Amino acid sequence: MAVTVRAVRTLGDLKEFVRFAFRVYGEHPCWIPPLIADEVETFTPERNPAFEDADSRQFLAYRDGEIVGRVAAILSRAANRKYGTANLRFGWFECLDDVEVARALFGEVEKWARELGMTTITGPHGFCDLDPNGLLVEGFGELGTLTGNYNHPYYPGLVEAAGFEKEVDYVEFTCSPPAGGLPEKLERLLDRVRRQSAFRLVPFRTNKEVAARAREIFHLLDETFEEVWGTVPLTDRQIEYYVKKYIPYVDPALIKVVVDESDVMIGFLLTMPSLSRPLQRARGRLFPFGWFWILRGLKERETLDFLLAGVRKDYRGVGVDLLMIADILRAATERGFVRSESNQELETNARIQAFWRYFDPVQHKRRRVYRKSLG
Repeated sequence: MAVTVRAVRTLGDLKEFVRFAFRVYGEHPCWIPPLIADEVETFTPERNPAFEDADSRQFLAYRDGEIVGRVAAILSRAANRKYGTANLRFGWFECLDDVEVARALFGEVEKWARELGMTTITGPHGFCDLDPNGLLVEGFGELGTLTGNYNHPYYPGLVEAAGFEKEVDYVEFTCSPPAGGLPEKLERLLDRVRRQSAFRLVPFRTNKEVAARAREIFHLLDETFEEVWGTVPLTDRQIEYYVKKYIPYVDPALIKVVVDESDVMIGFLLTMPSLSRPLQRARGRLFPFGWFWILRGLKERETLDFLLAGVRKDYRGVGVDLLMIADILRAATERGFVRSESNQELETNARIQAFWRYFDPVQHKRRRVYRKSLG
């Protein structure tokens, strides 16, 4: 039967769009189901402040009346202003192993891009850097993470068959804390940093204390990621949205912030216990038992996920990152974590990858962002 593609127009369509991923992956041991309510909210303009500076269309592909694929197209005006581009993003691509379906979906994305006067399409992306980014091209036997989607091994072939080529890759590492603490070389350097530097760590004891400085963290995130490929600045409303959404659930001991002598934030490191297994148990729903698994997961002590980190440009190379890493290593060891996930970082980020070498890193995943020129 022929493939037809229709735009999502109703709440019912949107829920079908979200639920299709559950059909594609089922009980796959590496897939981490998203929360259905969060996914619906992401594409609801009244709920997601990203729509202040973006538009989106979502498409569903059908064959013989049955959904066989989906994709979202995102016009990020903020990204196009920042990079001086005329680019349309795609994301949330899920598809059965069928080239015809993939080409039909991307055909609709391309059609909208041309209507808008865009000259390129890139993806997978989200509205901002806190959304899923990149397509898994290595590590198909590895468990996914909260911030890194899983996809089947046939997905890269479908995207490439639709005319896309590699734009950039991200790599991910799993690491183990070194036996006996930091290597002697780093301990000596850390001692010098503590003795000679005016900056200091801010100790957090409660979520309220974290919340009081959370907006500074997000503003510094924008500043430190300004030159990183593909990043999109957040609006004040987006910052408020994420502060209210995530800060109440963090462990204050796993959030590290460094300030200068004037108490101005110059570095941050955000980590949390892995929620991969709890989200699998929740199966996309908070009720009736999803909350139980997630709250229990926040107290688990096996894998520590490194989410985001940044150091202000004028303080790089002077030990700010070492100060935060040493303290998170201490906190993680005290809590009994046995490994960590770096989550994604650009393959060209030699500085951070050189730092990971002290922690027995194993590169176990690679993600790719694709690009297609429209001529």
